[in-house]
Amino acid sequence: MKNQNLNILMLHSSSDVYGASKIFLITASLLKKNNYNVTAVLSDDGPLIQQLRDLQIEVIILKLGILRRKYFNISGLINRYSAFSTARKKLVEIIKQKKIGTVYSNTAGVLVGAFAAKKCNVKHIWHIHEIIEKPALFSLIIGKVINNYSDKVLVVSEEVKKHWSKHISVNKILTIHNGLDYSEYSIGESSIREELNIQPNEVLIGMVGRVNAWKGQKYFLELATGLTKQFNNIKFLMAGDAYPGYEYLQDELKEIIINSGLQHTVLDLGFRKDIPNILKGLDIFILPSILPDPLPTVVLEAMASHKPVVATEHGGALEMVDNMNTGILIPWNDAETAVKRFSYLITDSQAREKMGNNATKRVHEFFSKERYEKSILDALKFN
Repeated sequence: MKNQNLNILMLHSSSDVYGASKIFLITASLLKKNNYNVTAVLSDDGPLIQQLRDLQIEVIILKLGILRRKYFNISGLINRYSAFSTARKKLVEIIKQKKIGTVYSNTAGVLVGAFAAKKCNVKHIWHIHEIIEKPALFSLIIGKVINNYSDKVLVVSEEVKKHWSKHISVNKILTIHNGLDYSEYSIGESSIREELNIQPNEVLIGMVGRVNAWKGQKYFLELATGLTKQFNNIKFLMAGDAYPGYEYLQDELKEIIINSGLQHTVLDLGFRKDIPNILKGLDIFILPSILPDPLPTVVLEAMASHKPVVATEHGGALEMVDNMNTGILIPWNDAETAVKRFSYLITDSQAREKMGNNATKRVHEFFSKERYEKSILDALKFN
C-alpha cells in the first residue's frame, strides 16, 4: 500500500443510523484503522456525525444536492442543480486542499462526488446500495452517470449487480456483501418483553425499518391480520420512524391497525436506538419489503441475534436467507400464502431455535466484518 494515496474523501447521503449509514460508518472506521486519512462529508447534522467524530474522523457538513424522488419536478430539479453546483465547487476545493487521492460516494443519490473527482482527475469509487426500478428513465440516467464517472462500482449483493449491469460495464462492478460487528447482538439479555408486558407464552414477531411505501409495513400488518385469525398467543412489534416526506404513512398505518382490530396486538414503537435489545427479544423476525431490498443490514442483525428470518423472496434476501434452514422465504404480494408458509413456527419452538442457530452460523461465515474489511481494502487498490 506504500505507493497509494491514502487520503480519501467519503460522501454519504444521510446522517441517520439506518442500513447504508451503518455501512458508511463501518467502512470509514476500517479505513482509518488501516491508516487512511479519512474526511467525511455529509449533507445534514444527525447522529451519524457524532459517531464519526468519536472515531476521530473529520466531518464536514455540506449540502451535497442529494437526488431524491421528491425533487422529480421542475422546481425540485432547479433546486438540486443549484445545490449540486455549489457542492461541486466546494468539493473540488477540498480535494485540492487535502490532496485527496480517492473519492468514495455512498449510495446512488450522491452524484456530486463523481463530478468533483472527474474535475480533479482523481479516482472515484461508487458504493451502490439500491435497486431502482422505477421510473425506468431515472434508473437509466443514473446508471449511465455511474458508469461514466466511476473507476469501480461496489454493489452490496448479486441482485443489485444484476439490476445495474444493464447500464454499467460489468468489469467495473464488484459485489461486496455487507459485514458487521455482531458482538452486541449475541450477548446480554433483552428487556423489551418486560417493557412491553409480553407474557412468557406469547410469541413476539417483529420488523425493524424506516417507514416507506416499499419497506412493507402495510404488508406486515396484512400478515399480522392473517395470523391473529389462527393464534391468540402472538404479539407484533414494529420499530422505525418515517423517511422525510413519508410521515403521512404513519397515520395510514395507525388507521389500518385500528380498522383491522390490531390495536391490542400490534405495538408500534417508532424510532428506537436499542435495536439489538429489540431483536434479541423477538421470537421471529420478518422482512416484509414489497420491492427488492438490496441487502438489508437488519436481516444480518436478526440472524446474529439467533432469530429465524421470514423474508420476502426477492432482492438481497435471496443471498442472505438459506430457505428452510436459517429462515423462510415468502411471496411479497400474497399474504395468505405467506402465512401458510411460516405459521408453523409459531407453535414449533424447536424449529425456531434450530433456524436461529443456523442463521447465526451463516452470518458469521459469509457476512463477517473481517471479510468485509478485506474486500473493501482490496477494492481500494488501483494498479
